[in-house]
Amino acid sequence: QVDRFLYHMRLSDDVLHDVMTRFQAEMVRGLERDAHPTAAVKMLPTFVRSIPDGSEKGEFLALDLGGSRFRVLKVNVSEDGKQTVQMESQFYPTPKEITHGNGTELFEYVVDCLADFMETKNIKHKKFPLGFTFSFPCIQTKLEEGVLHSWTKNFKVRGVQETDVVTSLRHALKKHKDVDVDVLALVNDTVGTMMTCGYDDQRCEVGVIIGTGTNACYMEEMRHIDLVEGDEGRMCINTEWGAFGDDGSLEDLRTEFDREIDLGSDNPGKQLFEKMISGLYLGELVRLVLLKMAKKGLLFNGKISTALRTKGKVETKHVAAMEKHKEGLKNTKEILMELGLTPSEEDCIAVQHVCTIVSFRSANLCAAALAAILTRLRENKKLTRLRTTVGMDGTLYKTHPQYPKRLHKVVRRLVPNCDVRFLLSESGSGKGAAMVTAVACRLVSQRKQIDEVLASFHLSEENLIEVKNKMKDELEYGLKKETHAIATVKMLPTYVCGTPDGTEKGKFLALDLGGTNFRVLLVKIRSGRRKSVRMYNKIFAIPLEIMQGTGEELFDHIVQCIADFLEYMGIKGARLPLGFTFSFPCRQASIDKGTLVEWTKGFKATECEGEDVVDMLREAIKRRNEFDLDIVAVVNDTVGTMMTCGYEDPNCEIGLIAGTGSNVCYMEEMKNIETVEGTEGKMCINTEWGGFGDNGCIDSIRTKYDKEVDEGSLNPGKQRYEKMTSGMYLGEIVRQILIDLTKHGLLFRGQISESLRTRGIFETKFLSQIESDRLALLQARRILQQLGLDSTCDDSIIVKEVCGAVSKRAAQLCGAGLAAIVEKKRENRNLEHLKITVGVDGTLYKLHPHFSRILQETVKELAPHCDVTFMLSEDGSGKGAALITAVAKRLHNAGE
Repeated sequence: QVDRFLYHMRLSDDVLHDVMTRFQAEMVRGLERDAHPTAAVKMLPTFVRSIPDGSEKGEFLALDLGGSRFRVLKVNVSEDGKQTVQMESQFYPTPKEITHGNGTELFEYVVDCLADFMETKNIKHKKFPLGFTFSFPCIQTKLEEGVLHSWTKNFKVRGVQETDVVTSLRHALKKHKDVDVDVLALVNDTVGTMMTCGYDDQRCEVGVIIGTGTNACYMEEMRHIDLVEGDEGRMCINTEWGAFGDDGSLEDLRTEFDREIDLGSDNPGKQLFEKMISGLYLGELVRLVLLKMAKKGLLFNGKISTALRTKGKVETKHVAAMEKHKEGLKNTKEILMELGLTPSEEDCIAVQHVCTIVSFRSANLCAAALAAILTRLRENKKLTRLRTTVGMDGTLYKTHPQYPKRLHKVVRRLVPNCDVRFLLSESGSGKGAAMVTAVACRLVSQRKQIDEVLASFHLSEENLIEVKNKMKDELEYGLKKETHAIATVKMLPTYVCGTPDGTEKGKFLALDLGGTNFRVLLVKIRSGRRKSVRMYNKIFAIPLEIMQGTGEELFDHIVQCIADFLEYMGIKGARLPLGFTFSFPCRQASIDKGTLVEWTKGFKATECEGEDVVDMLREAIKRRNEFDLDIVAVVNDTVGTMMTCGYEDPNCEIGLIAGTGSNVCYMEEMKNIETVEGTEGKMCINTEWGGFGDNGCIDSIRTKYDKEVDEGSLNPGKQRYEKMTSGMYLGEIVRQILIDLTKHGLLFRGQISESLRTRGIFETKFLSQIESDRLALLQARRILQQLGLDSTCDDSIIVKEVCGAVSKRAAQLCGAGLAAIVEKKRENRNLEHLKITVGVDGTLYKLHPHFSRILQETVKELAPHCDVTFMLSEDGSGKGAALITAVAKRLHNAGE
């Protein structure tokens, strides 16, 4: 009979899945900017951005206002290997004249209680950070600010709604000169629950309260929260789920008893979900059901007592007692007799069954909404299985004998792909506020330390102007005869004296050596109206043992690769003109002679430095004795880049490479090049600017991390500018910073993984990936996981900031150097205003999401009288080498 009578309260799994779907839709509405104002589930941002990581420490005060009693706590969090939390607290009454008085009196009373507590504990002489648990819906715009949306439960204080409660608390504190506290956080009790459990279990990212009222919070991805600026990281959202259904979305599930309870409540039409679930209403629901059944003659022989007709006579504690295992029936009989009824054995069994159905429905509805939150978490993380912890609190959950296991069972059934641990919060609302405050303190001090580290990478406009001016000085030293020998920027003449004019034609071979790969190309150039360049190439690897073996082995390997290519293309017999891109510092005495100054980029082959690389190549071809080639030009890749772009745009007179290494070349007036005979025309100068600063002239902006990277490199003390700007080193700088931050406990919970200790493990391409689009944080976490680093969301944000600081500085330094070159070109030509094109190549420039933009902005700021166009080079080292060879052939033939 009871089952038939309460048929509508029994919810099948299909119905619960439907409730889940509805709640998920409501969450999305609450998070969206446009739908938020009319959404029933408010999804309020709390500005709590991270859960405890176990390194919190210190003494905190907490206030807990929102229940029947007000509480002041002192919480001591210590981190001596084992995390411990000690608490002392004191309860104070909240009399009706306070809960129904005016705002000023409420906050003065709160502060009086706080002062009394500090007096008794003898701690008035100290300053404390304070967290304020305020268990009413608030609109927050930062962690320490919250505007009361509406009073709930039994509070109705005048003049507080629509005002910031922290400001009111601070006003009241000002009048108490003897109390020195810093209000750092305003916290909802649900958030407190999550934080308390989060201290014991770092997987905890949901808090649920099922007590007098009911509510839940969870960690949401910032990119989904329209109401708060920024896409990085996560923030705790206070769902205020008690209002689910206030817009009519649960009408089909509400029964006549739910409607009756709502009409008789303080806030009709509001908090409809809460009224089907929470402790404030369960007893009353049971009373209404019993009353109606008695009226129909289904219970107590149709007899009704006055007590049964009286609102509030059946309380939730009675429901809990009646459902107790074993003593439940005995309790039921006693409770019914207290209500002036004379129940039979059957009556008692029936009443017990009513209690079960009403409280089971409560657990079912809670489970459906919680399952929706868990599904959202799992989908946010793009996981097939989610492991997580839910922090639980509330009198109904804690005191009802069957409630927890029913809730757990249904949740697990609704989300089989989530492994959920339910953790009971110990005094969540008070301790939780202290934990939020502790985390806020930790974040403030971490922020300070991280800012200090990253400040050393911040370059002011003065710094950049100084770099530009020093670069200009060094360019001059390198060109002048008397200072050339000691100059750090070598300014090597390339004997490339012209850029393409479009008449070049023919077939050319090109070699490209400058990294771990070696390329051989056949380039066909057509002139005239249908001018075009066609290329065929093959890539060969250069094994480490050859990079660092003898010179003879290296050049024999190169000739072997050329032989393979000629065979592959079927052109072994032809004696083709060849351009050799050799991307290492070379001193040239003519276009086809190049003496290696020193190896860079990890090459170490012996008996090469000081030797002519063209001779070494010719010797190796002779040794093989299979084919002959006409080596016309030895070319630096930077010059090749300039020539490729010069073929498309005659205004291109500068080449920049920002990749594994960093370098620039440009067309200089012959009259300024004192190291070469002749004053007519121009010649391309390979600056080899990577050595800028090797004389200590930019030491003021080098950080300790730059010094560590330099000391651990193959060429300590050399190429200092390159080590701050090029792809080969940026990842290594980031790795050094990450190690330092981890040592200070600011990252990865202070644990340095083995792989993070490995030089070169953090590749520069990781910077590009981590700094890319909106998915960057997932990207960052994935990369960090590959490196064996168990990173939290906060860690990923910090790593992204570090990457950003390092790559921004690199781009700015590059830009300052380039500004010096374009300014020099402008002064050479005595122009007010210069229009010029820079040909650019290099992975860092091409692949990094922000490098090119920052570099261009810096040039614009530092060289305002120059209008600089940046042109991406297509294959400078291959096509460029062929074009240089073609131009050299053209000039040579013209000369003859």
